[in-house]
Amino acid sequence: MCTAITYNTKNHYFGRNLDLEYSYHETVTITPREYTFTFRNGKKLAKHYALIGMAFVVDDYPLYYDAINEYGLGMAGLNFPNNAHYFPLKENLDNVGPFEFIPWVLTQCKNIADVKKLLETINIANINYSEDLHASPLHWIISDKNTSITVESVKEGLKIYDNPVGILTNNPPFDKQMFNLNNYMSLSNKEPVNNFTKDLKLDVYSRGMGALGLPGDLSSQSRFVKVTFTKMNALSGESESESISQFFHILNSVDQQRGCVDMGDGKYEITIYSSCCNLDKGLYYYKTYENSQLTCVNMHNVDLDSTSLVSYELIKGQQIYNQN
Repeated sequence: MCTAITYNTKNHYFGRNLDLEYSYHETVTITPREYTFTFRNGKKLAKHYALIGMAFVVDDYPLYYDAINEYGLGMAGLNFPNNAHYFPLKENLDNVGPFEFIPWVLTQCKNIADVKKLLETINIANINYSEDLHASPLHWIISDKNTSITVESVKEGLKIYDNPVGILTNNPPFDKQMFNLNNYMSLSNKEPVNNFTKDLKLDVYSRGMGALGLPGDLSSQSRFVKVTFTKMNALSGESESESISQFFHILNSVDQQRGCVDMGDGKYEITIYSSCCNLDKGLYYYKTYENSQLTCVNMHNVDLDSTSLVSYELIKGQQIYNQN
């Protein structure tokens, strides 16, 4: 399971936690403007917008988990089991496999207005990358510097939701996640007042009691509520350091610790990595489960007019500064 968020200060940020019990040897991968994308519908893009994101590169093809493009449009795919539904090929539509949906959008769109227009002619098709790599059940958050949408391909068709909170987790579908927030409207970052009864003197015996009832478990619906509350009440200065620090603190509120979600056979779901992208500057920050030091890759420090992917292995070992 996973969590994706947006956050704005002076600059605009987009990122996610990837929560799984296994890794596919993902790398921070930059796709330059003249790398040729060959899509399964036959379309080739030899010139397009440059991308940076986390990808599993197979046969020189980037299978992106999340990415942003050079114009500050970001996109992430999150697990959506038992709800995602992909369709047979349809005539007169752009048939796009779920594994190529992120580059399909980010190579061609600068903002959410472009995305909505592109989605008018798309069919998320039931196409596997290969016999060994089947299509994962996903839904997606897509964000520019000011607006977010959620895209879900379900049995009823392609659903596109405006996403006013700029957050996505997993199940249930997005409209039900948003409705569930109504159950928590009484929560506050302030001290509570006694609405229980006027006949009893009830004391505020601890800080933070205004948020009593905020979910703390690791389920996707609870994470949606908790990270929304955290983000909506989080305050940050405008510097890059303050902004990315606060961004990762928000993600940390819903990260997964080894041992708490038992998947069987000695496997446990963990937050494999957390990412934060500066949409204005093309910076991709990340940390991994065992390395809490932030690492940054700048997409503009490579030749964005080349034809070859540029990938950076994740720094996974803990980085410790010995002060004495």
